Amino acid sequence: MGIESLIILLLIGAIAGWLAGQLVSGYGYGLIGNIVVGIIGAVVAGFVLPAVGLDFGGGIIATIIHATIGAVILLFLIKLVKRV
Repeated sequence: MGIESLIILLLIGAIAGWLAGQLVSGYGYGLIGNIVVGIIGAVVAGFVLPAVGLDFGGGIIATIIHATIGAVILLFLIKLVKRV
């Protein structure tokens, strides 16, 4: 992985984590936390979305949407676990 790929991964993770934090009320983990949530969300979405038949195509916008959906799923699961 080149430095450019790493920077793009971190930017997409930060954007997706921030968007997910805005969509799921009560969650915002700061810059580093949002990047981590976004990256883990992208991995979660990589497993979940193809299983249900969702595909957004290619490109950076599709990647951000994909990672945001995964991050929202992740934050929702965290919210459920913290409630119990």
